[in-house]
Amino acid sequence: MSVDANYTLPGNIFQTIFEKSPGSILVKADLPRFTILAVSDSYLKVTSTTREAILGKGFFEVFPDDEPQLIDEKAARHVFTKVINTGKTIDVPSYRYDVYNADTQSQELHHWSCSNVPVLGDDGRIAYILNTIADITEEVKAKESAIESASRLRLATEVTGLATWDMDLQHHGTFYYSPRMVEIFGQPPGTVLTVGSMRSQMSADDMQNIVRKSFKEALITGEHLYEIKIVWPDESVHWIKTQGTIIFDKNKRAVRMLGTVLDITESKRDEIRKNDFIAMASHELKTPLTSLKSYIQLLAKKLSKTDDDFVSNALTKAENQVNKMSDLIYGFLDLSQLESGKLSAKLQPFDIIKLINETIADINLSNNSHTIIFNSTGPIKVNADRERIGQVISNFLGNAIKYSPKESPIIVTCKVTGDSVQVAVTDYGIGIKQRDQEKLFQRFYRVENERAKNISGFGIGLYLASEIIQRHKGNIWVESQEGSGSTFYFSLPITVDS
Repeated sequence: MSVDANYTLPGNIFQTIFEKSPGSILVKADLPRFTILAVSDSYLKVTSTTREAILGKGFFEVFPDDEPQLIDEKAARHVFTKVINTGKTIDVPSYRYDVYNADTQSQELHHWSCSNVPVLGDDGRIAYILNTIADITEEVKAKESAIESASRLRLATEVTGLATWDMDLQHHGTFYYSPRMVEIFGQPPGTVLTVGSMRSQMSADDMQNIVRKSFKEALITGEHLYEIKIVWPDESVHWIKTQGTIIFDKNKRAVRMLGTVLDITESKRDEIRKNDFIAMASHELKTPLTSLKSYIQLLAKKLSKTDDDFVSNALTKAENQVNKMSDLIYGFLDLSQLESGKLSAKLQPFDIIKLINETIADINLSNNSHTIIFNSTGPIKVNADRERIGQVISNFLGNAIKYSPKESPIIVTCKVTGDSVQVAVTDYGIGIKQRDQEKLFQRFYRVENERAKNISGFGIGLYLASEIIQRHKGNIWVESQEGSGSTFYFSLPITVDS
């Protein structure tokens, strides 16, 4: 492009177009003054100036250099000079120049990008420089905010020991992870991890029972959380906890999975030591408690022919308390076995109707406050662990007795629904709030209820029941309204695979 070096912009169409153009200013190549010859409306607006105030003046009279700009290669003085010396267009992607705001009467921080185009005169020399700017303050702030957020996240993950990961589910499982991941899996620095290599370090049982199940659920809920055992290259055993989310596209296809991983080895080892202690203590308590129960039963039998009601009642109450203590001890034993992976299911075919009748009969030996109603049908065969399923039924009945008024009935039903058998225990007791129903089957969870605060228990019965049913590939749930009673259900496949 070339123009007459003596040309000044008249009030013509070219001048009108220029003045309406985005952020442009035309300066004369008369360094070091760089006289301003034309300026667009938008340039005036973003720089808080007027056309009358700047036309004909030197560029740096209007936009003076501050001290840092004198040595900044991206500053206008250096860029304009370079354009004249090289004859080339020079773009500056980002630079800072603060602008005075007349409304606030203060300097405001601004970031700009600009292009500086040389314009030739008739003699072929550079006569003008066309400087076009764009205010990128918001983009720079957004970028700085993103960098700061990423820095904070990185710092937080480093402090907490978290590793982060990101998997692209649409492009052959492309996998990204933070350096901490290599440490958590016990690999040497610089090791390249893959999904396959990490899975090879995971417990095969956990992969089958936890990871695959969690992934299937995550595809439905969008969230995943699980703990899993891993083996380091030195054959030491460790545990990790991973949680995160799945991102779906507009067609509800899973496209990305991301989350965090935390090494929980120390807390898991503490938990194992605690469970071992509970198991040992419970086992040691069983023997004297069994002996005590036997002596009470012998004494009760020997004194059964006496007419001393006090002695008879005292022995009955003593035996009831021993039974409660036995239930607690066996519950702790089951809990320690469950959490150490030793709670196994011995599957065998049996009639669940007969088991329910036997369990009710056992409960009634010590139950003199409630009527348990069970209208039994013909036999229903299941393939399950008879003792463990009996434990679940006993827990349901025990809770119904504890949490419902004396003399109120307890209804037991058992029926076949599709390819499952469903057992339900209904009481007319205090009921359960909706917020508590979702947590009832968690370990050590107890409902906060003024009417239930004096009822004994450690919150492990329903947790054990839930784990037993899940190991049988069944379902367990509750339906309840506060003040109107509850119905606890479990279902088992008619045929349970081993």
